[in-house]
Amino acid sequence: MDPAPATPRWNLERPYLTGLFHQEAKVSAVALSPGSKSFSLDSFSRGVGGGAGSVMGSYAVSVQELLVIDDLLSALVGIEGRYISIKRVRGKDGYVVFQIDSSMDLALQELTRRIFPLCEDFVLVSQFVESRSHFKNGLVNHALAAALRAFLLDYQAMVAQLEHQFRLGRLSVQGLWFFCQRMMSSLNALAVLIEKAMSNNTSGSATLNLLQSQAKAMAGDSAVRSLLEKMAECASAAYLRMLERWVYEGVIDDPYGEFFIAENKSLQKESLTQDYDAKYWQQRYSLKDGIPSFLNNVAATILTTGKYLNVMRECGHNVQVSLSENSKLMSFSSNHQYLECIKSAYDFASGELLTLMKDKYDLIGKLRSLKRYLLLDQGDFLVHFMDIAREELTKKPEEISVEKLQSLVDIALRSTAAASDPSHEDLTCCVERSSLLKKLTTLKDLGCAYSSDKFAAADVDHPMTLSMTGLETFSLGYKIPWPLSLVISRKALTKYQLIFRLLFHCKHVSRQLCQAWQIQQGFRSVKILGTPILRSSILCRSMLKFVNSLLHYLTFEVLEPNWHSMHDSLQKAKSIDEVIQIHDFFLQKCLKECLLLLPELLVKVEKLKSLCLQYATSIQLLIPSIEVATPEKKPKSGLSKSSRIKRSQERDQQLKLASENVVMSESILKFEAEFNSELQSLVPTLSKSSQAEPYLTHLAQCILGVGIDQ
Repeated sequence: MDPAPATPRWNLERPYLTGLFHQEAKVSAVALSPGSKSFSLDSFSRGVGGGAGSVMGSYAVSVQELLVIDDLLSALVGIEGRYISIKRVRGKDGYVVFQIDSSMDLALQELTRRIFPLCEDFVLVSQFVESRSHFKNGLVNHALAAALRAFLLDYQAMVAQLEHQFRLGRLSVQGLWFFCQRMMSSLNALAVLIEKAMSNNTSGSATLNLLQSQAKAMAGDSAVRSLLEKMAECASAAYLRMLERWVYEGVIDDPYGEFFIAENKSLQKESLTQDYDAKYWQQRYSLKDGIPSFLNNVAATILTTGKYLNVMRECGHNVQVSLSENSKLMSFSSNHQYLECIKSAYDFASGELLTLMKDKYDLIGKLRSLKRYLLLDQGDFLVHFMDIAREELTKKPEEISVEKLQSLVDIALRSTAAASDPSHEDLTCCVERSSLLKKLTTLKDLGCAYSSDKFAAADVDHPMTLSMTGLETFSLGYKIPWPLSLVISRKALTKYQLIFRLLFHCKHVSRQLCQAWQIQQGFRSVKILGTPILRSSILCRSMLKFVNSLLHYLTFEVLEPNWHSMHDSLQKAKSIDEVIQIHDFFLQKCLKECLLLLPELLVKVEKLKSLCLQYATSIQLLIPSIEVATPEKKPKSGLSKSSRIKRSQERDQQLKLASENVVMSESILKFEAEFNSELQSLVPTLSKSSQAEPYLTHLAQCILGVGIDQ
């Protein structure tokens, strides 16, 4: 906000120009400034009895009445007379008291003193009008000062009429007192209002709230209440113009910082795709303290309306709200027409932005594309990518070339059905530097309590970190353009990536176990009863069932139904905030049901997957690969009898070596014991958790099935 222009110096140095010549506080303040001329009220005062050195009491009562009326007419507009003086109240700016010559007739003194409060109120209101007309006090105070100035013109017209009656010889002190009655209560109510405004130095919405509260307090006096309501209406005109520009254009036209919506220009929309904790949507535009009382209930709606219009404007989408006479914000009247205008503006902005997001930017299509790749809905793409990227992904994270991985992703996309997806070019990849568990410990707003101590106690974190490869740290990314980044922000994309890493690693474990299973199938034609190969085959089958059951649960029991539920809800959404809420709820629900927000269960599942990987690797090292002739490659009829006998002898020899291999036997027994132990420890935990989290029932049934089979 730019600083308010300074008040011209001459406006402070010429007290007669501003009507503040009798105000010592104002004059003294100027007198203290360098180079300014010093003024004193006494230099302007004609003084009591200044006419001819005589006092009021020396005249007849009839003459005294004429003299005092003449002075009262001057006092009513804040000017000292010959027998009425103005005394300044020390330490209180703008406050004065009027005093009369004590030698005056007592009856006249009493009537005169009754009129003095009206004179003092006029001076106070005049001083307020002058001081609040300065730039720094804001548009609301400017508008209020203008309304008060118009009221004072009516007041001065009344004084002029009384003076005319006095010149015609038709006005007495009693008559003057009578004619001042109507104005007295009104001016006093304004003076009370001004005293509160000056003591609290109100501006903007605070001034409007004060006007509203004072008008309500005057419920018993309809004339005064109508006056205060009129002042509130006039003062709110400037505020209404600011509100109109915000709800119809999305523009904050607030040169003096009075509007209840603040803009933080340091927050840029680009942060949505870069910063996990981006606060752009929540804090770029926000509500300030001091909302006008009549807008309290619709403040959030007003804020949201302007935010929607701003999004469309930043997209280059011309938004023109059709303004009719009924849609203009004329006043905060009791018929609540302004509330209808605000609601209509909100409905328009909300509908336009939602249509823009769905039609032009294809929000649903982008979400479907995220499901296809980051939630592994596109199976052929993933299989092809894991085949061609195997060599690169087995390296340590710091040794992996992200550029090479990106080119492999592009190849896999172009070589599969994903090539028909118009959004496939937005897919990117990245390699994290930490494991999934450690990544979860760094995200503090997921609604769960992850502790590094728990991981250390489970003895999972350290082994995985030491042997971590790209298969544990690889993740896909996605280029999200504005304004879709409002819905799919960096935080939302991070949650997608957490789920992807869990699924991707499960797929990797399953593939490794399948390779181990295939190696062992080379012994199917040989008698393996009682050998380590048989025990290993049973263990491998159990591990595969565990991993595949986990994948089935994640895909078909969690992600698929939740995504369809979200899709249906999005079709019914009425605003972009509702869309954001539905999408965030979907991600949070998926994270929880995928065990990512359940540390105790996730640690056990990761331990089991780690055992499966270690087992698969050991089998591939301990059992040499045997070239087995398959019907598709080399028909049995194509081999001679001697060749078949020779191959059978080789298998028998290999099986004998494997059964005599102490290392292999011990390794299989060790893996079997550890896997069974971890699996059995998972079962009660899962069963217990499923009581509080019903969605775990399906997973518990799958795991229990593995346990029974084992």
